[in-house]
Amino acid sequence: MSFNPLELAKKSNDFKLSVDELYKLIVKGMYPELYDNQNLDLNMFYSNYVTTYIERDVSQLINLKDKLKFQNFLEILASLTGQELVYDTLAKALGVKVDTIKSWISVLLAGDIIYLLEPYNELSIVKRIVKRPKIYFSDTGLACYLAKLNNENVLRNSIFNGRFIETYIVNEIRKSFLNNGIKDNFYYYRDKNQNEIDLIILENGILHCIECKSGVSFTKEDVKSFSKLKDSNYQIGYSYLICNTETIYKLDDKVFCIPISSI
Repeated sequence: MSFNPLELAKKSNDFKLSVDELYKLIVKGMYPELYDNQNLDLNMFYSNYVTTYIERDVSQLINLKDKLKFQNFLEILASLTGQELVYDTLAKALGVKVDTIKSWISVLLAGDIIYLLEPYNELSIVKRIVKRPKIYFSDTGLACYLAKLNNENVLRNSIFNGRFIETYIVNEIRKSFLNNGIKDNFYYYRDKNQNEIDLIILENGILHCIECKSGVSFTKEDVKSFSKLKDSNYQIGYSYLICNTETIYKLDDKVFCIPISSI
């Protein structure tokens, strides 16, 4: 992803993505098989994928005594994409030990089913930040299937709308870094007063703040949390609110609202 507003504007003009198309893309996911064979049934594909994953991949890595409970774990975790990972809460919900949840999370990380976003930590903010990581599913289609968000309308009208938009955006930015062989120094910020920055990217000694939204029209007030990093030891570069707007517009000094298609 470029952090230059002019380059982002050009990309958004070259590649248009309507809101309807975006939600269809999120529900479908990015597995190549779904694009190589357009006749594949989405639910059947993901059902077979999950069954094979549990029976073959997971069972080879750990001694999985209760496969049904592990699938329940996957379903609960999928609904929490883009949220803080709280091991105790998951353990209580599933009636298992915290160590079991940690073991299962490790398996998902090893298979790149999920990844974790660590909280941004610097001496100037260390006393006020939340220190738990956030969890993201690497593919929104798999997460939608597990969370039983079977089509774009169900997703769009659900309480999960915002977190799946955020997951899609963070995934796309992450892929752009990894595909170019660039280490993804990605973090997030949340403090004890619930101020939050969805994504912080540290690149070449410069911090870029990213906010992810499902709406269209926003103001400077919607990115006020960016100011929480004003005392950082790093330079603050261009930052963005990424949403369903069709055009790029300025929110604040070096802060722009940009279309999802521009990433």
